[in-house]
Amino acid sequence: MAFEGLSEKLNNVFKKLKSRGKLTESDVKEAMREVRLALLEADVSYKVVKDFVAKVTERAVGEDVLASLTPAQQVIKIVNDELCSLMGNSNSRINFASKPPTVIMMCGLQGSGKTTHAAKLAKLLKKEGHRPLLAACDIYRPAAINQLQVVGQKADVKVFEMGQISPVIIAKQALSHAKDYGHDILIIDTAGRLHIDTELMNELKEIKELTNPDEIMLVVDAMTGQDAVNVAKSFDDEIGITSVLMSKLDSDTRGGAALSVLAVTGKPIKYVGMGEKLDDFEQFHPERMASRILGMGDVLTLIEKAENVMSQKDAEKLTKKFKENSFDMDDLLDQMRQIKKLGSMRSILSMLPGVGNKISEEDIDESQLGRIEAMITSMTKAERAKPSIINPSRKRRIASGSGTKVEDVNRLLKQFDQMQKMMKQFTGKGSKMNMRKARKQLAGMNFDKLTGKGGGNLPPI
Repeated sequence: MAFEGLSEKLNNVFKKLKSRGKLTESDVKEAMREVRLALLEADVSYKVVKDFVAKVTERAVGEDVLASLTPAQQVIKIVNDELCSLMGNSNSRINFASKPPTVIMMCGLQGSGKTTHAAKLAKLLKKEGHRPLLAACDIYRPAAINQLQVVGQKADVKVFEMGQISPVIIAKQALSHAKDYGHDILIIDTAGRLHIDTELMNELKEIKELTNPDEIMLVVDAMTGQDAVNVAKSFDDEIGITSVLMSKLDSDTRGGAALSVLAVTGKPIKYVGMGEKLDDFEQFHPERMASRILGMGDVLTLIEKAENVMSQKDAEKLTKKFKENSFDMDDLLDQMRQIKKLGSMRSILSMLPGVGNKISEEDIDESQLGRIEAMITSMTKAERAKPSIINPSRKRRIASGSGTKVEDVNRLLKQFDQMQKMMKQFTGKGSKMNMRKARKQLAGMNFDKLTGKGGGNLPPI
């Protein structure tokens, strides 16, 4: 996951600070040396690191901080504030035109994920109520037009293409088509190169001059580290980009490019790609990203993801089942399939405060959900509705049908029974008193409930 290494190192630094109680100036400066090293190892620009550490140190050695009752917490808050400032403080939105269509010109080098992320952006904008149109202006890369058509179809967004004629002509006709057919956003997928060259830049300049884009969004690959920042600077110098879309941020455990782009180019990151699926795409929120880096989780993004996969009607239906104590195995199966849509278990847990930095890849068995799903689908309709009727012979049949062991079936039934008891505490009479007991039970749940493996305890809710 992005910033995994940096997050772990920073949390170790802060853990040392908390253990010392009252801090001295030398304690802070020693901690800042470790922070500097952690940022450099995360592939953050040297100049950016130097300025960042200087700002944090200046604020952290102030009398108000050192004399505070909780100096370590004050230092953490300062680091959080400066991280937010480094990435832009507030999330930047697309520059929408006063008169539609808004033209978004996507550019970048080959391999950055430009075509796929053009479709991801189009899908997200369509969810927000817009009518985007994708324009296939990459005529050089083999199958680029076909790729855009495929991802466009998956995103349920129309793709405008005219084959392998001049990209400038295609862009011009696409703009006319968008105006004529009521598309309020035109996303132009331009050609990329293996490296920056004069021919590429001249073509982009022509398209820019002809379409007068409201947004020139550069797609950069987070895995290329500081090269991504250098690419952004080069494109900005040549054509004047307005924003950055960072792809493959989930694949780079360092994440240094995300912390350097704004400081080096002055251009904000507006969106990030967090996976291969079209829904693995989100608006970039500096304050939420800073929270993830410092191990504080990102509950707001998790809630937004949940809202995208579960409608208000489904939520009300589920709440009713909780209250009526009619939640059965079919409902559990449905909820597990909803969880899968949120992303990997690792990415979900990383958004929970205090959890993300306490687990590693070894702690997580992504196939566990699949095994549970196999066990539930091996049950009869009657067994799913009333698990209490599952006797030893039924357990053997379910285990055989799902390729699991009888012990696995017993564990699932036991966990389901505990879940139902917990729901009664939440929804029964005197639920305020029972809520405390439920919180204690949740706090004591092991990671094997989620991962199928041993581990520490989940933090209190």
